[in-house]
Amino acid sequence: MIKAGIVGGTGYTGVELLRILALHPEVEIAAVTSRADAGKRVDALYPNLRAYIDAVFCEPDESRLAECDVVFFATPNGIAMRMAERLLASHVRVIDLAADFRLKDATVWERWYGEAHACPQLLGEAVYGLPEVNRAAIQTARLIACPGCYPTSVQLGFLPLIEAGLITVDNLIADVKSGASGAGRKAATHLLMSETGESVKAYAVEGHRHRPEIVQGLESVAGAPVRLTFVPHLVPMIRGIHATLYAELKNSAADLQQVYESRYRAERFVDVLPQGTHPDTRNVRGSNRCQIAVHRPNGGNSVVVLSVIDNLVKGAAGQAVQNMNLMFGLDEATALETIALYP
Repeated sequence: MIKAGIVGGTGYTGVELLRILALHPEVEIAAVTSRADAGKRVDALYPNLRAYIDAVFCEPDESRLAECDVVFFATPNGIAMRMAERLLASHVRVIDLAADFRLKDATVWERWYGEAHACPQLLGEAVYGLPEVNRAAIQTARLIACPGCYPTSVQLGFLPLIEAGLITVDNLIADVKSGASGAGRKAATHLLMSETGESVKAYAVEGHRHRPEIVQGLESVAGAPVRLTFVPHLVPMIRGIHATLYAELKNSAADLQQVYESRYRAERFVDVLPQGTHPDTRNVRGSNRCQIAVHRPNGGNSVVVLSVIDNLVKGAAGQAVQNMNLMFGLDEATALETIALYP
């Protein structure tokens, strides 16, 4: 059995990890940390886990975590980078669901996250955990930087076009909507239902910290500089990411549907929808799937890609477990073949 620890078990991604790992046949949950709730039963805070999780929240004691085979960090940015090096020295594999190891350039990271990086020496080793791109590297990794929710939906949407050299990459546009859970489980006025209900708003238009992560990933595939306009929006739903992606075609004769179907045919968690359809966030709610549809409006040179995920699953906890399965030589889909909730 794989002994798993979760640092930060009281947030939305932490409880999603617990929900998924509770039914994982090869995992024993060995530690779930929470400074505020140490000593309380996990299922007292999350009754949906009653009869599935028999664990008590504990302090983030590194000696206890060092006894695990893998430790997930479902914490705010800046926590994993202060503990990862010592855990790796104890032969623990680390999967960070926050942003501490996503960017390869420490200077860029510090500019976007507002503090000095605690262990820049690990940035080169960390493997970006997008299995559809880095599967082989994930299998041998010690340290995984799990992608952000926005970057997952945007990169999976653009990748087939860039890999095939079908679009110009100097004017990509990503118009992306997120549910309120993407901001985490915290008390904040702007996230109250009375503030978010019946309203849609864009934010961070001048620059969002996920943009350099997206650009880094797309440039690694394009082999050239990528110019991206990325505008996130908050919409009145709990879960979900809907990315509407725009690009200009270099080859208007390409069969775009075939390009996408061929690229993702072997991918268990990317579903290319039939031509002419439109994905809906509710159709991936609770699942680890990304659904994609590709369109060419009016038969012209513009391409529009629609990409939807559940931000807490394929955009966070599910993808983290997908990475863990690969790291430990398990079937990639173990504990993740869940049908989306409907309605």
